[in-house]
Amino acid sequence: HGVLSSADNLRRGRLGFQRCGLIVRQLRTHSPLASPNHRSLPSLRNAMEYALQVSGTYEHVLDAARFAVERRMVALALPDHYLLAMSEEEAATTPAPDAFIQFGGLARDTTDIELVMLVSPITFRHPAVLAKMAVTIDQMSGGRFTLGVGTGWLDREHEVFGIAYPSMAERFSMLEEALGYLAAAFDPGHPGFTGSRYQLESFPIAPSPTRPIPLVVGGRGKTKTPDLAGRFADEFNVYPGADIRERIARFRAAATAAGRDPDVIRLSSSGQVHATASEQEFEDLMHERAAEMGISREDIEDFFEQRQTPRGTYEQVRSQLDDLADAGVERFYFQGLFGRDVTSELLDGLEID
Repeated sequence: HGVLSSADNLRRGRLGFQRCGLIVRQLRTHSPLASPNHRSLPSLRNAMEYALQVSGTYEHVLDAARFAVERRMVALALPDHYLLAMSEEEAATTPAPDAFIQFGGLARDTTDIELVMLVSPITFRHPAVLAKMAVTIDQMSGGRFTLGVGTGWLDREHEVFGIAYPSMAERFSMLEEALGYLAAAFDPGHPGFTGSRYQLESFPIAPSPTRPIPLVVGGRGKTKTPDLAGRFADEFNVYPGADIRERIARFRAAATAAGRDPDVIRLSSSGQVHATASEQEFEDLMHERAAEMGISREDIEDFFEQRQTPRGTYEQVRSQLDDLADAGVERFYFQGLFGRDVTSELLDGLEID
């Protein structure tokens, strides 16, 4: 769940939110998410909730939050990154503020919209720090904060700031314990938590959250991520992909095995959505962006094919959102560099209001 803007990221096989629209060589007319009888169903995308995920200066994210409210979107999400660009030239002019501090401002400057950390790497902070910050924002916002926690994936930001970056296996182990710790910290019964890395005494903690703060777990992992989401999450943010139904099924099985009802856990998804009115406009945009970034059309195609990013004409993207809803997704976060005009044009083209 990153927000990056560098051609280097694409060459390295990594990219979060790209400041440009990056698209595909060949537009899809059929999505692998669709069930055989999907086209007989009414449009499902209108039953989904929609949200924005943005990054930038505080003035920018506040404007995005106000825009989201105007468009009757349900949430404003921020990513937790210390770098939002990889090259030195881009990093020097791409602000990467502390997202938790920004949420403190949003807690006071907004009143109606959910605030979602999507997501914070466990490598950055001890879960006690996450818990205290989350409860404080919860109090300041009147119970509108949702905390997402992940393993972290951007090795370069750890290198630049000198933050330890253990192996993926160890980071998953850290995440598993952190989720157990946070669940205990938010539990009004103060059950405490004992793990090999993190411990929390059974001891009253004040202030208490206005509600058990919802936890988000998400990503593209096929096994561990759905398992952890089923055991701990109040929201599973599952990225699009041909195997999305299998990952959702694994998440549901893990929730059931943990004695939880999977039907009360929100299913969400997210991605950069790139859409135009016609195929020719789409092809023109793809050529333009590839030239700006100094990469080939094939590189752009390969990256977005891997992530199954919703893309194409408005009609095709509407169909892809229907497919996500048909798979059980209840909320979709539009990722990208927000702009009132371009975001309005996108939502209008997709008939989302």
